[in-house]
Amino acid sequence: MSLPRPPALLAAPLLALALLLTGCSSGAAPEKAPVGVPGQGAAGPQSDAASALRSSPGPTPAPSPAEIPDLGPETLAQIPAEARQAFVVTGEEADSYRSSAVLYSRADPVQGWEPVAGPWPAHNGMEGWTDHHVAGDRRSPTGVYTLTDAGGRLPDPGTLLPYDEHPRFAVDGEGFFGEPLEGSFDYVVAINYNRKEGVSPLNRTRPLGLERGGGIWIHVDHEGPTQGCVSVPEERMEELLRTLDPEMNPVIVMGDAESLRR
Repeated sequence: MSLPRPPALLAAPLLALALLLTGCSSGAAPEKAPVGVPGQGAAGPQSDAASALRSSPGPTPAPSPAEIPDLGPETLAQIPAEARQAFVVTGEEADSYRSSAVLYSRADPVQGWEPVAGPWPAHNGMEGWTDHHVAGDRRSPTGVYTLTDAGGRLPDPGTLLPYDEHPRFAVDGEGFFGEPLEGSFDYVVAINYNRKEGVSPLNRTRPLGLERGGGIWIHVDHEGPTQGCVSVPEERMEELLRTLDPEMNPVIVMGDAESLRR
């Protein structure tokens, strides 16, 4: 999620609100020679008929299931077998705060993945991406994380995820470039990085310890970089919330393009 720099940014208001969060894809067969014509005998191994049989194509092999494009084997291996929705957020570069997002879905692993929404413009951490996120580094954690819980200041727009509507999601202040942060947490989806699943995004339990950061969300974009979260335009957040289905075990796949190709 996006947190501003003190005092003009968001850190002070969030401390006042007790929301201490550090984060924010053939030719025709040859003609057969006549069989049984006097003087020709039966079709032997050198006959045109035998050649035609040998060159006849066998059954067409079934195509491989479609993979999400631009993901390498290491990244693909992190996607759980039971996941049937994947929100892929690809950063432009390791140190860039600009990225794009595409939602993929699969009916079953045999059929493979297909895009169902996007690409959407997105933002990530001010300093880019990292494989080892720590509190205050202003980078978004790379990797694959489950999505199980949502919330926001506004009423539930129709999501199937558990949704916590709470006034503590209200924020104000300014972002890194002076852009207003108001409304950034009107809708959020908690990214299950260093958090307890099955609780409100506001929950501050940090299984890896406070030093590893937390409060990493997908939230409403404020037209600027975040403290470590991923942000997309408000109408896209509403669409995402209405599409994510806990029965499909959704995940987010996030990182800069080079890292995701590993």
